Amino acid sequence: MNTKQMDCVLELAQTKNFNRAAENLFISQPTLTYQIKAVEDEIGFTLFDRSGRGASLTPAGEQFCTTLRNVRNELKRATEQGQNFSARYRTDITVGLPMRSAIYFLPQAIEIFEKENEAVSVTPHFLPLAEAASFLKGEEDILFAMEHDVKHIPDVVLHPLFESRIYLITETADPLAQKDLVRTEDLAGRTLMVGGGSPPQLRRVQQRVIEATGVSYFNSANHDTTLTNVAARKGVCLAPGFLNDQSGEFAWTPFDCEETVPCVLCTHKQERRKEVLAFVKLLQGIYKSRPEFPV
Repeated sequence: MNTKQMDCVLELAQTKNFNRAAENLFISQPTLTYQIKAVEDEIGFTLFDRSGRGASLTPAGEQFCTTLRNVRNELKRATEQGQNFSARYRTDITVGLPMRSAIYFLPQAIEIFEKENEAVSVTPHFLPLAEAASFLKGEEDILFAMEHDVKHIPDVVLHPLFESRIYLITETADPLAQKDLVRTEDLAGRTLMVGGGSPPQLRRVQQRVIEATGVSYFNSANHDTTLTNVAARKGVCLAPGFLNDQSGEFAWTPFDCEETVPCVLCTHKQERRKEVLAFVKLLQGIYKSRPEFPV
């Protein structure tokens, strides 16, 4: 079904009259009749009951047109956005990341880059952490990732961005939140949440804490579940700093350990657009100029 056929169906559904619908669409009545019949043949059921008084939607047609109207509106919006893009930009750089905090300076980088490259648009795509499938299919030009998740993937170039420290997440009123640095022994008697796709560096720290203190622990499915459990006072958690949304809702206190989580930007090995590599270098430069920023 093409867009013209969509318009035919929706216009007839609105007017319930073949002649009037054809006039509104600036086509002949036989052409409209042919297009409606072609759609019904394609989808395999009748949309309209015909009579001498006009046309009325069948129950299946009612349901179909409700969905079709939404599809047509989305398609129209997509077309208009594409027209706007083509009028202003000549290329787009898509950046895949799991959450805004992962590349905290992304908005700043976009503003700087687009001022210097007015014909280039930078668009963030939000993806699940450790999910590279859409990037590998070419749907993103740049991907934020923990190095261990992508270092063995062929045809991908890794660009170091920062080393993410490990922090203890607690409620802001927790006594541990008053410390400048939390040590392993400070967690004695606490409940530690583990799992949830923790990188290997973090798993080593978690295991060391469990073995050294005998702290009780339980598995938490993912970061959002972990934060919910922290808010519910079910336990505390160790996490890499790039997950911190800087909202102040929780206390993120540096944990005393040598381990860090290397975080990188990925590009495709065959990438040749200078704008993509320039944007990567811009992000790297911003982080290098802000060594005091907690990641």
